[in-house]
Amino acid sequence: MEKPSTQTPRPEEITPGKPARTQPGADTGAQQPAGTTALAALAGVVAAAVVLSATELVGAFFTARATPVIALGSTFIDFTPSWMKDFAIATFGTNDKLALFVGMAVTIVLLACVLGVVAYRKWVLGVAGVLLMGAVIVASVVTRAGVKPLDAIPSLSGTAAGLIALRFLVTRLRRSQPWPGPDSDLATPDPDRPATSRRAFFAASGVTAAASVIAATGGRLLSAARSNVAQARDALQLPMPAKPAPRVPAGVQSGAPGVTPWLTPNNDFYRIDTALSVPEINVQDWELRVHGMVEREVRLTFQDLVDAKLIESHVALTCVSNPVGGNLAGNAKWLGMPIRDVLQMAGPQDGADMVLSTSIDGFSASTPLEVLQDDRDAMLAIGMNGEALPLEHGYPVRMVVPGLYGFVSATKWVVDLEVTRFADSKAYWTQRGWSERGPIKTMARVEVPKSFAKVPAGRVAIGGTAWAQTRGITKVEVQIDNGPWTAAVLSDEASLITWRQWSFDWEATPGPHYIKARATDGTGEVQTDRRADPVPDGASGWQSMMVTVE
Repeated sequence: MEKPSTQTPRPEEITPGKPARTQPGADTGAQQPAGTTALAALAGVVAAAVVLSATELVGAFFTARATPVIALGSTFIDFTPSWMKDFAIATFGTNDKLALFVGMAVTIVLLACVLGVVAYRKWVLGVAGVLLMGAVIVASVVTRAGVKPLDAIPSLSGTAAGLIALRFLVTRLRRSQPWPGPDSDLATPDPDRPATSRRAFFAASGVTAAASVIAATGGRLLSAARSNVAQARDALQLPMPAKPAPRVPAGVQSGAPGVTPWLTPNNDFYRIDTALSVPEINVQDWELRVHGMVEREVRLTFQDLVDAKLIESHVALTCVSNPVGGNLAGNAKWLGMPIRDVLQMAGPQDGADMVLSTSIDGFSASTPLEVLQDDRDAMLAIGMNGEALPLEHGYPVRMVVPGLYGFVSATKWVVDLEVTRFADSKAYWTQRGWSERGPIKTMARVEVPKSFAKVPAGRVAIGGTAWAQTRGITKVEVQIDNGPWTAAVLSDEASLITWRQWSFDWEATPGPHYIKARATDGTGEVQTDRRADPVPDGASGWQSMMVTVE
């Protein structure tokens, strides 16, 4: 006997002017109008916007590190393999954080689309997905350094607001369909239910999205109004140093036009760190704790630093992720308290060989103890190029240690110094496969002409910068194609802990040519030609670039 079709309503179930009931087990997917899945995905994206905007609004009353985007991004950075971080820095340079935010935005949109579709088809599963994401966000927030359990409130509030918004939009979307289907757990089949149009769904989505934008904008404005750190930084008057920086010779700038300025402006100074949100610290609240293998624990306030005998020094800093010929290096005038004076107050014990410095955001660096006690003028810096430290460069206090890559020395927003041993403690990057000690390698960089540039035949100015902090640069040589190495003209040297610029006049002939440069440091060691990646202790090799002479 042939079974009746489940898609054919019985006569008694058909009411004129009303849709036919669908039998249990019917394939509702085939009955959905075109584009329903896309609309469900849109509902998920709008709900995600509500999550972020509500969190932004509530988060204005909490630390910036409690916002989901910052917490998730920071957690992602912490668990990202070193090779991926190296790739991001090498590819995007100082725009690595922007690239991360773009990647996160794409990921959030895709996940939101999936959750929207799932919630439309099975609300319980959608709720489970949203709650799971909320749990991940909360876990990311509460595990950040300097974050309290109460800082999870913005994430919890945002998750709740997102669920409400998703329920609201999915319900509107279902009501815009001919029938929600027997698998729906949002509505009981009822031909008398109020119907809406897709236009009403789009209107609801638009209103919700607009409310999200208003909430996010309000949160940002409220957060800015509550924070006075930037204004306090601008108003801060730096004290005069007890030991001013030595006079800079007049001829430190390269004679080749286009070479980077010898003194790097604050706005142009490279920034590579793990902080997605720049910490905002009031100088009244800042305190440095010095502890560990010491005779006595020391605690310093910002006023203690201001009242100390400060030193001023021009120091070039270099990031260990800087590739051969890269721009992750800068030279600035720093003002601060010698770290050796701080350590003398604490009295390091015998056997200690390392100082583990920690930032307020949890980053840590391992610096050899002897480097912080010698005469290279390692300091707790409070000033940069004649003004208070910029917020993104460590305000109110950071470490500046000549001769070491930043990953083992240049801790920004520093709040803790633990005198310990390399055998007992591991720093942030050491735990991820980088070396414990990071002396800066000798490097020469060609800055003009640019790689793959086209230049006219005749006299061409070649120029750039070289560095070997604490050892100094005594020679830079240039090679054209496979010709002999020829000495370049060195600019004046300010000190052994700054970089040194150079220039070279080349009589260029038509055709493609390759330019190489190498430096010799103050110990007589010539820059190695052995190519090495930044991991684990800095890149090495000779920069080689091609230009076309016309």
